Amino acid sequence: MAAVAVLAGSSIALGALPDSGGPLGSLGSLAGSAFARVVNAPVEGVVPPTPTSTPDWAPYSTKPNILMITADDLAYDDLEYMPHVRSLLADQGTSMTEAIAPTPICVPARASLLTGQYSHNHQTVTVNGERGGYTSMDHTGTLPEAMQEAGYDTLFTGKYLNGYGLDGTAKDVPPGWTDWRATTDMSTYNFLHPRINHNGKLKTYHRYTTYVMRDQANEMISAPERTDKPWYMWVNYVAPHHGGPGEKDDPEGTSTTRPADEDKHSFDGLELPDTPNMFRTPTDAPRISASRKFFDAQGRSELRIAHEQRVESVQAVDRAVASHVLRLEATGQMDNTIVVFSSDNGYTTGGHNINGKLMHYRETQRIPLILRGPGIPAGRTLSTGFGNPDIATTIMAVAGAEPGRPQDGVNIMPWLSAPAQDRVIPLSAWRVSDGHKQIYSGIRFGDWTYARFSDGSEELYDLDEDPYQVRSLALLPGFADQLAELRALSKKYATCAGDECPKEFYPAG
Repeated sequence: MAAVAVLAGSSIALGALPDSGGPLGSLGSLAGSAFARVVNAPVEGVVPPTPTSTPDWAPYSTKPNILMITADDLAYDDLEYMPHVRSLLADQGTSMTEAIAPTPICVPARASLLTGQYSHNHQTVTVNGERGGYTSMDHTGTLPEAMQEAGYDTLFTGKYLNGYGLDGTAKDVPPGWTDWRATTDMSTYNFLHPRINHNGKLKTYHRYTTYVMRDQANEMISAPERTDKPWYMWVNYVAPHHGGPGEKDDPEGTSTTRPADEDKHSFDGLELPDTPNMFRTPTDAPRISASRKFFDAQGRSELRIAHEQRVESVQAVDRAVASHVLRLEATGQMDNTIVVFSSDNGYTTGGHNINGKLMHYRETQRIPLILRGPGIPAGRTLSTGFGNPDIATTIMAVAGAEPGRPQDGVNIMPWLSAPAQDRVIPLSAWRVSDGHKQIYSGIRFGDWTYARFSDGSEELYDLDEDPYQVRSLALLPGFADQLAELRALSKKYATCAGDECPKEFYPAG
């Protein structure tokens, strides 16, 4: 796995990306590795080897509160610019350095956080059309319903699923929520004038949206009824997702976010990351790959501004997280609260010639995932493979809740104190406009990433030797065996459901 380094000026050890110049030809065969065993055994009908035994984990004797904080489009590397998250959550908890979004785009990823399922099972696979957005999702059998049945109050504030509030849904309150405070589209992306549905009543606020959501969350944390029963809260911030109103100095051809007034220009001149994948199409990238886009000098300049504003916008989110921790401490709830900090998907401004997400590249898949609370190791970083369906499954396990749907995810808690593990995670993405056509399917296992596109073309990467994914191995004869193994594994799990989905862990190698 990638080496771990301490970022300059930060208090959290993040998974650093080593130099990509290693000799690709030295990889050799994977025979005998954990990867080869887990792939060959089920595919060839051989009795699979014994995976790592699940470590002992004792359920909590009392039900802890659970506060889940997510930020829309927050990339893993954005943690570098969030000192409060690092000091108050990461230093006091465990940080997953290789957590990913198996379908790295807004609605499918957040639907996984609501269900514990991969996109092909919850079937809300994109943001628009018949198979995308709020109206396409079945809102029954979700995490909040299970939590209520387990005796929890369930609280929500922030951005829900794209399209919520459109087509007569502005006053909807999805089942399972005790206190519902969601922004309605399209005001969700108006950072100065968000409209919130508070338990069926609409109100427009004329304040910066991050601060509105912060105050809504802190009000619920402080409410007297919080002492009556355990609670689960999901706070989903819009920043650093793009939004407006636009300003005169915004680039004309590239969407940007809107920082809080006090954070504007606080990172003036911030350059784009200087990494080998910036504005680079991988070798042998398929003809239909999104990475074949080209950014001229003007386009790159605009992306630099977009990157700068993203970093500026997360400053208010970072301070909001600090306010939640302080409120928990002031109300005497911190010692009995598990805090989960994450994102729906990764994001890149220029990596692999992409401005956005959705693709199978590390920068768009990788999400921050930090857990702090009773029983969670403090100051630990862990490269074990987790996906965002696992977050929902874990929350229900912690609460002693009975899931309302078959769970594709696994409970993370037993693995937090164990050595790093590799695990198979299926990958997928669908056409944004309607979700009817699958763009790619694939597999992530440890350092290996495989994707097969709708035209049959493939990409294969070894992140250990090529962490920035600049050289696809799919067409190299020396990797034909590895390609075949991953291809078979991807086919095996492309439509898995519940216990048929991969849940075994193998020592990281």
